[in-house]
Amino acid sequence: MTDTELSRQLAQIRRGSVEIINEEELIAKLRKGVPLRVKAGFDPTAPDLHLGHTVLIQKLKHFQELGHQVIFLIGDFTGMIGDPSGKSETRKKLTREEVLRNAETYKRQIFKILDPVRTEIAFNSRWMDSFKASDFIELCSCYTVARMLERDDFEKRFKGNQPISIHEFLYPLVQGYDSVALKADVELGGTDQKFNLLMGRHLQREHGQASQIVLTVPILEGLDGVQKMSKSLGNYIGIDEVPADMFGKLMSISDELMWRYYELLSDRTLEQIRVLQEQVGCGDLHPKTAKEDLAQEITSRFHGQAAGQAARGGFNAVFAQQGVPEDVQVFNAPAGTLLVDVLSESCLCPSKGDAKRMCKQQAVTIDGRKEEDFSFAFVPGEYVLKIGKKRFLRVVVS
Repeated sequence: MTDTELSRQLAQIRRGSVEIINEEELIAKLRKGVPLRVKAGFDPTAPDLHLGHTVLIQKLKHFQELGHQVIFLIGDFTGMIGDPSGKSETRKKLTREEVLRNAETYKRQIFKILDPVRTEIAFNSRWMDSFKASDFIELCSCYTVARMLERDDFEKRFKGNQPISIHEFLYPLVQGYDSVALKADVELGGTDQKFNLLMGRHLQREHGQASQIVLTVPILEGLDGVQKMSKSLGNYIGIDEVPADMFGKLMSISDELMWRYYELLSDRTLEQIRVLQEQVGCGDLHPKTAKEDLAQEITSRFHGQAAGQAARGGFNAVFAQQGVPEDVQVFNAPAGTLLVDVLSESCLCPSKGDAKRMCKQQAVTIDGRKEEDFSFAFVPGEYVLKIGKKRFLRVVVS
């Protein structure tokens, strides 16, 4: 591989990466000019993927575009163990039927990003189901309890006298062994998976293989811009959501978070993103337009160009009809939130008492409809609230 091609590949691989362990080994592998086997594992613990998952899939796509062989590993065996990474308690174990049902939806969803012809789908049950008790004993002998307790969540639970089941120790061992079975050159994962990814390096050495490169990617923040995107937190955007909902949710993120979404989710180059930031910074481009471009790109990726354009047109039509200004405040809320709470917590009204009074005076409208009931509960969707003639609020309910 020429130095020019090496630099090009490294620039693409580094994009959005938090850590590469280690880069010198990666360079040595790339210089050989042989396609690398790049693995990323996903436990099918829920039927739907969201944009947080696609950060990792986008990185797989980068390797695919560089000519490497990507392996989308579905952890149908590990999914029944349950990895509590980042959690303070044992994760619920799933049945084989639940895992396989979820796995089928994953296979359909990932090809909205990856090239199906150049993607290898693997299930770790293929080798783990044939493991005998003696094989597990030998695998467990490759690591010590002291080293296992170095994992952050295990360490915290141990010091806090919280229970740790023995089967949980098997999870990182099995994930590490997946790299042995697949002869992985590179494994990708979120920053919360670093311990498990390093286990793969260790077990490959134990089995006489060259150690894989570990590449970690950021955990994508959800719509609130604070906590990681999660269905359980209600701050997620599912990749199977209808175009209008996907577009609307993307428009609800803050201007600051928009640039992080651009870097981690967009197909635009870093140079193109930098130019956009400069245009917004000097006032040549309105941040709302930049956000619409991002929302249309992502919506189009999962639903097609026509759907992306239609979602953008529909979004702007609703706002134009109601005379909503471009820089209107956005308020994210879970389903079931009451109107009085939205009005007071968003500071659209100074207090709950004032919010109730405005409702009773018929001064509050939701999507152009007067709402006198301050106990009105929001269901999932996007709404435009208006008080009087000039105070607006866009409410995104998940």
